[in-house]
Amino acid sequence: MNHPFTRRHFLATATLAACSLPAAAPARRVGLGFSLYGMKTLPVEQALRVCAEIGFHDVEFALNPGYATEPKLLSPAQRKELRAQLAGLGLRLAALMDNIHLTADDATHTKNLERIQAAAQLAHDLTPDAPPVLETVMGGKPAEWDKVKAQMAARLADWGKAAAAGKITLCIKPHVGSAAHLPEHALWLLDHVKNPAVKAAYDFSHYQLRGLDLGKTLDALLPHTAFIHVKDAIGDAAKFQFALPGEGTIDYADYFRRLKAANWSGSVCVEVSGQVFGKPGYDPVVAAKKCHAALAPAFKQAGL
Repeated sequence: MNHPFTRRHFLATATLAACSLPAAAPARRVGLGFSLYGMKTLPVEQALRVCAEIGFHDVEFALNPGYATEPKLLSPAQRKELRAQLAGLGLRLAALMDNIHLTADDATHTKNLERIQAAAQLAHDLTPDAPPVLETVMGGKPAEWDKVKAQMAARLADWGKAAAAGKITLCIKPHVGSAAHLPEHALWLLDHVKNPAVKAAYDFSHYQLRGLDLGKTLDALLPHTAFIHVKDAIGDAAKFQFALPGEGTIDYADYFRRLKAANWSGSVCVEVSGQVFGKPGYDPVVAAKKCHAALAPAFKQAGL
């Protein structure tokens, strides 16, 4: 059942949480996380246990249709149970994923604003003291950028108002296959919206496919970035395959040292692409273990 984000409901939720639930996981300056986007076949409770046992600090919930954590499917009791489990396992809920598009028609745009509102309610129900960010791609096609960027900025302004009203941060992620696909596209949108509730989500795999440099893209975007996805990519913008971290050529030791040097804070969260988890034989537990083994040493060496 979906619950509107109202002041009365928020205060009631916060009061109940403070009285009856364990404290949230202790804050980390930078956490290594895993997105449950890549664990759709597992019950959420099992997925959280797996992530904690492997050694991840953070998780991301997928709110997309078809996922068990879609807001309309979570009752107040289930939200309370999830919050308690997150705290008990010492996991930080760092982000919520809901893939909505700035290039949508008016009717869908209205529904997208409702989805942002529902995500904000869920964010406060699950972690009222430190609500997770909401991150999304933006839609469209690469060749359309100049044609649709004005509409995207106008839509994003509405998204930002909804995020601010819900007291959450909304992070927009350029995608190699979308209208906004370059760092300068994200910066252009952020500059036009000028809303502190709207930040960037950084995912180097999309820029690597366009032949861009890790250091230069980090320098441009990191000051505006509140969330990071990591995965590898093979090929180029014309023909590519996303892969698990460690299966491509990204130098994560260098990557994480740069985050440390920049004094960045937030979550570095593995995103397993649908190109990967959609393959026959995909095992989410095996994938999560492989990702942690590829990233944790570099994460530790960087002092994160």
